[in-house]
Amino acid sequence: MNREQIRQLMQQVRDGELHPDEACERLRSLPFEDLGFAKIDHHRSLRRGFPEVVLAERKTPEQVARILQSLAAQSDLVIASRADEEHFRVVKAAIPEAEYHEEARIIRVGPIPDPVTDRRPVAVVTAGTSDIPVAEEAAVTLQVAGCPIERIYDVGVAGIHRLLEHHEQLLRASAIIVAAGMEGALASVVGGLVQSPVIAVPTSVGYGAAFEGLAALLGMLNSCASGVAVVNIDNGFGAGRFAAMICLGSAPVE
Repeated sequence: MNREQIRQLMQQVRDGELHPDEACERLRSLPFEDLGFAKIDHHRSLRRGFPEVVLAERKTPEQVARILQSLAAQSDLVIASRADEEHFRVVKAAIPEAEYHEEARIIRVGPIPDPVTDRRPVAVVTAGTSDIPVAEEAAVTLQVAGCPIERIYDVGVAGIHRLLEHHEQLLRASAIIVAAGMEGALASVVGGLVQSPVIAVPTSVGYGAAFEGLAALLGMLNSCASGVAVVNIDNGFGAGRFAAMICLGSAPVE
């Protein structure tokens, strides 16, 4: 339940359209609902401007379905990240309107809002094609938040001319997410070309010495380009939420 929904609820009580007892019943699960195995934070959208997101990884499909049912009863749009096809099969049976973003591994319940038209887009950039699943997790998170996005994929430093072809796109972005594995150098290159904040996402892509993303993480943390922030390995969702806050909090385009 978000601020606007609570405002509408109070308006209905004031206008006599809703009995106070019924309003109290609707607010019963605030600030959380205890399912026994999980405590659902229905208050999060009111506090943070974005509903609780379910991490499906290591939860059973039945647990994910019950949590999403609980959240969807209070919120118009909810998502579960790191979900596989079995998670989705069970969720779809319980919530027929659920949709699966396969590449992003996100289950969504509720319509994606139209992107705001008075903000500059967020550029979502990958070094290679193998980094796209992490980038798509960020991209879908941005779409759910209502941010305009532009995807720029497979422009890593091994062929730097591919990135330079998109220089104008990068310059007009409100924020730039860079997903890169191997040595993670692309974030520094992009950071040296633009004024916008760069959110670097190390991915677990690469051979043995990449240490499942640790090499890229350390490379990004040691970036010599200013204005580069780094999230955890494969954390496309975290990058997407951070970029959405920058995008939606920026000045409108005149």
